[in-house]
Amino acid sequence: MISALLLGFIGAYLGVNLAQSNQSANPGGQPGKEIPFSNEKNSDSPEDMEKVSQAYSLIKEHFIEDIGDQDLIEGAIQGMLTSLDDPYSTYMDVEEMEEFNEQIESSFEGIGAEVSMVNGNVTIVAPIKDSPAEKAGLRPNDEVLKVDEEALEGYDLNEAVNKIRGEKGSEVVLTIQRSGASKPFEVTLVRDKIPIETVYSELDESNGKKTGILEVTNFSEHTAEEFNEQLEELESKKIDGLVIDVRGNPGGLLNSVEDILELFVPKDIPYIQIEDKEGNKEKYYTELDKKKDYPINVLVNEGSASASEILAVAMKEIGYDIVGTTSFGKGTVQQAVPLGDGSTVKLTFYKWLSPEGNWINEDGVEPTVEIDQPDYYYANPVQLEETLKLDTASDNLENIQVMLKGLGYDPGRTDGYFNKETQTAVEKFQQDNDLKKTGEIDEETAGVIEAKLIENIREGKDDEQLEKALDTLY
Repeated sequence: MISALLLGFIGAYLGVNLAQSNQSANPGGQPGKEIPFSNEKNSDSPEDMEKVSQAYSLIKEHFIEDIGDQDLIEGAIQGMLTSLDDPYSTYMDVEEMEEFNEQIESSFEGIGAEVSMVNGNVTIVAPIKDSPAEKAGLRPNDEVLKVDEEALEGYDLNEAVNKIRGEKGSEVVLTIQRSGASKPFEVTLVRDKIPIETVYSELDESNGKKTGILEVTNFSEHTAEEFNEQLEELESKKIDGLVIDVRGNPGGLLNSVEDILELFVPKDIPYIQIEDKEGNKEKYYTELDKKKDYPINVLVNEGSASASEILAVAMKEIGYDIVGTTSFGKGTVQQAVPLGDGSTVKLTFYKWLSPEGNWINEDGVEPTVEIDQPDYYYANPVQLEETLKLDTASDNLENIQVMLKGLGYDPGRTDGYFNKETQTAVEKFQQDNDLKKTGEIDEETAGVIEAKLIENIREGKDDEQLEKALDTLY
């Protein structure tokens, strides 16, 4: 086993800080090796460490305000980790670790999204299925600029998460910048208990085939067990093929994805390689004799990260199709190291490599069958400053026209000009949704259009990626 290894989630759950990422992993059940770390004083410390002590003394003796010893020490630790320019290496003080451990053992409360630092910005990696974040329409790559009107500039990831998460029933207002949107918009979310189920299954019966669909939302402690149980149930129904859906799955525990890969990757190829800082590589194998006797493919998107990418690239390199869009691109492994006083440093120790030795970090896993979702899946939230009406034009209207078209109300054009066909589409929508039939788009009409759109997306309507996965399976 690799002692105390973790993939961890990409950054931090907004509701459970660095959720479950301190669990140990056991790749392949191989002979163990110890992480070379000791809490004892390091005799090899550089001579310049004296400068740190001098700076500490200087601040304590002369700074105009009183400052606690612990604040200075923790500030120094934070400074060292920041200098690594690695968003996955972080520090959790005693209080954060206590909260973290409590949350690990109980239900999660928050908005239900996974975040990371991307180019210095707090960024949504993926909302969690059935969470407030998903219901509000947050999506991968949304940047969180403010929390309750307070700018996050200058905050590290843990500090930002502490601002966003909170107790069930409490409200938080996020200011979001979305790629393609001309300006930021606000989203109000009511924090809630975050679902802990991680595997969802269904049986698709079309074109004379029975296809099992297994959606994995993250890789937590019991995910592999849930996955195996639901796979066995699908196999008992004599499925002809399988689709594994890890879209929007931000990752999780290394041993969780390992246990799942043991069901699919034959023993003649490693399912993962781990590389240390010296470039030494260790390969890990399953004990499986042969592949499944039915076709399989894997669904990914830009919100698929870490453990999801381990699964996807391993399946890709043993010959299965990967369907969707290029994944997030996290190819490192972290270890949580206690510092002896209840605080912890989570530090990047290793790279993980694909079975063939490829490193997908920052590049992601490219699909073999590339397909995006319909345009309306990426429509931006509407922020009306005035009612939109016939013979006007605006960026907001362009966005609403895309939404209307996605909902089945053809506006005739999607260039932001309010023509007669758009007016007719609006009138039909208003009539169908018990709104006053004006043919104009006011705040109420825009809100209902947006709500209906989010509902369609959450229900998987017009899911062209899944349809393509089913079509290409046989």
